[in-house]
Amino acid sequence: MKHPFLMVVLTFCVFSQYTFSQETVENPEKYTSKNKGKFYVFWGGNRESYSKSDIRFKGADYDFTIYNVSAHDKPKGYHIDYVNPARMTIPQTNLRIGYFINDHYNISIGLDHMKYVMYNDRRVDYSGYYPEEGNNTFGETISDDELLLTEDFLLFEHTDGLNYVNTEISRVDDISGLIGLPNTDKFQINLTEGIGGGFLYPKTNTTLLGKDRYDEFHISGYGLSAKVGLNFTFFKYFFIQTELKGGYIEMNDIRTTKDKADSAEQNFWFFQRIIAVGGIFRL
Repeated sequence: MKHPFLMVVLTFCVFSQYTFSQETVENPEKYTSKNKGKFYVFWGGNRESYSKSDIRFKGADYDFTIYNVSAHDKPKGYHIDYVNPARMTIPQTNLRIGYFINDHYNISIGLDHMKYVMYNDRRVDYSGYYPEEGNNTFGETISDDELLLTEDFLLFEHTDGLNYVNTEISRVDDISGLIGLPNTDKFQINLTEGIGGGFLYPKTNTTLLGKDRYDEFHISGYGLSAKVGLNFTFFKYFFIQTELKGGYIEMNDIRTTKDKADSAEQNFWFFQRIIAVGGIFRL
């Protein structure tokens, strides 16, 4: 009697182990189901919109403010420069590197290389004073409180980069199940949102009152931002990410000419539309 009972027990153990092993093989944990410990990097392009801004210009013999100034970005369009290592900083681009501290949250550091160009040949209100005010030396005079922004009077743009160097904390949630995607290791959709902050490091291109421009990078202020986006991951390691990102920029120390006494200050809101490609992996 003992031997048949022992055989039943052994048979049950072997069968149970085989069944468990088979289930493990058939239902392995997916790479995309856990994010903790993963790194990611992405590179992409952007378009921007800006709110109107009051810009104050100060120097040894002038101090004036122009009001409700409009500006635009300077897109490159579809161009080889986005993937040309020698010219990658010419288009409007976004670079970000991040690390998942748990399955849902990651921290990252990035560079938003935006471009800001003031519209010329527009009438604006102003207050303050500058040399030869009212003499129409630069074709700018309209009235005692209104100017025409001629290129001889003022060119003002952050086109070598309205460079927003920032850190972000973001949350990521897999929403693949909401649309019935069967295998997230082949294709996964994630919702992401985050907040960030950092400093502005532009190379401002300004010609003001006929002075020589200051053509160097300079820390000019700070920014705060928030974003929401969709992440489309393919075959576990590769993704396309789209984002809508808005924020506030305060620039209180903009270098305008080679004279250290000359500076400008402004603040404005921005809105970015970003599309990027990247990879996610564990080291």
